[in-house]
Amino acid sequence: QVQLVESGGGLVQAGGSLKLSCAASESTFSFNVMTWYRQAPGKQRDLVARISTGGSTDYADSVKGRFTISRDGAKNTVYLQMNSLKPEDTAVYYCNAAGWVSLIWRDFWGQGTQVTVSS
Repeated sequence: QVQLVESGGGLVQAGGSLKLSCAASESTFSFNVMTWYRQAPGKQRDLVARISTGGSTDYADSVKGRFTISRDGAKNTVYLQMNSLKPEDTAVYYCNAAGWVSLIWRDFWGQGTQVTVSS
């Protein structure tokens, strides 16, 4: 079973920065895509940013230019650098790993890390 452990969340003032980490129990290159999602209270879980095995990235419009997703293959870790944070970025942030496992598309989730941005 793949394990994903997020860290780096916390309380920050608007305009500040945080860097989230997602440590995987195996190489992140084992998966087709690594994705950060977030879920605010009472709202659905939304895609924030994703990175493919080849290194291509996609971002939600609301975070473009402020957030950057990256990976460190040697550490089996994916990061989310969040700058110019806004109160509306407040949410639980989840890491997801997805890909083909024994010809079956599988995805795995971390437990989430809380990000709170105060105004």
